[in-house]
Amino acid sequence: MKANFDSIINDTRPVIVDFHALWCGPCKVQSPILKEVANELGERVRVIKIDVDQNNELASRFHIQSVPTLMVFKNGEVKYKQAGVHSKPQLMNVLINI
Repeated sequence: MKANFDSIINDTRPVIVDFHALWCGPCKVQSPILKEVANELGERVRVIKIDVDQNNELASRFHIQSVPTLMVFKNGEVKYKQAGVHSKPQLMNVLINI
């Protein structure tokens, strides 16, 4: 996953990475919001989900301490990182400012 992950986040468009866990209640709330944002923005954004229990190395690499944590990358650079559930307006605001 690591090599594939690095090529994904090097995209010229924003890539939202949802660090989550299957057992996490707030993560289940975040998921449909991310789908809504992805559907609305289409090809202008990419959304990927990383299960921290299955991808310990990536979670450790980015110092993920709680889930959900959303990160936004563009051209391989971290543009945003914040733990907690994000509303659709919050996420859209983050993406507009990148």
